[in-house]
Amino acid sequence: MARAARPINLALQGGGSHGALTWGVLDRLLEDDRIDIRAVSGTSAGAMNAVALADGFARDGAAGARAALANFWKAVSDAARLSPAQRTWADRLAGRYSLDRSPGYLWMEALGRIFSPYELNPFDLNPLRDLLAAQVDFDRVNASPVQVSVTATNVRTGLPRVFATGELTVDAVLASACLPQLYKAVEIGGEAYWNGGFSANPALYPLVANAESPDVVIVQINPLIRRRLPRTAREIINRMNEISFNTSLVKELRALAMVKKAGMPPPGSEASGGAFLHLIHVDEEVQDLAASSKLNAEWRYLSTLFERGHRWADVWLRDNFDRVGVASTLDLDRLFEEGPRPAGLPPRLTDG
Repeated sequence: MARAARPINLALQGGGSHGALTWGVLDRLLEDDRIDIRAVSGTSAGAMNAVALADGFARDGAAGARAALANFWKAVSDAARLSPAQRTWADRLAGRYSLDRSPGYLWMEALGRIFSPYELNPFDLNPLRDLLAAQVDFDRVNASPVQVSVTATNVRTGLPRVFATGELTVDAVLASACLPQLYKAVEIGGEAYWNGGFSANPALYPLVANAESPDVVIVQINPLIRRRLPRTAREIINRMNEISFNTSLVKELRALAMVKKAGMPPPGSEASGGAFLHLIHVDEEVQDLAASSKLNAEWRYLSTLFERGHRWADVWLRDNFDRVGVASTLDLDRLFEEGPRPAGLPPRLTDG
């Protein structure tokens, strides 16, 4: 007699086009009938993955979710063909996906350090708005059996604002993905919001409090640990941003670790007897990827990232599935000290 699928909750980080890594992870989980995705919390690109998954799932179950995610990322790639930030021919010939040498990217970067989007983009043009409206049916998302939480940062208070199933809109997702150097703050209900990564990347507490499953699987696409000391101005700025966007996740994980060591279930999780934490992570595999490649949405690149994410999830399922619903597989002490790398993964991507 076949065992019932094991319910899990997913926490999805943001990271621009590196969100295609998460797409690969989700595709692998969705094709496994032993897994039942009950809730998803996402920030920025993670939020986009979350609503695409919930929309597709409401339409046609796991197969619909896989198709919706693939269609969404193909639409992102098609829209990016018009972006001024494109790889140079030298980078293409060398197999580098970095935009560090792209004249269009450098021009945008320089303008963003001098002028605000209120000056450069007074009409608040955002290609993601039309893309999301075309790809995602938010009425269906809000009625989906997969619960969704999307986090943005309140500009006035600096606190996270979680938009949950029933209140999800295009604006909520745009707020979660709003980079203040590129776009005006998104106003919702009289409050202005920026990227959710500043305050929760992603928010774990909506998942920990979910009584339908005690398992929270974090899909981490921003490495916590860097082996090499940043030395150039760009490397230093990028690492500062990376640390900033990981800080909220680290704090939530440490708080959960302290609560579990004290022998108490996390607040709101009493119905499930406490949370089991798991991590599908990248770490070593993106050590050499330039931060600028997060704006590279070429289909070849997204497909490569998808394949890597798919492989990470496959390895995680192989090594950890039997402990889902039973115990945590995330060793927080080891994570913070060593940044563990699971065995059996393909060679790292090299950006140069």
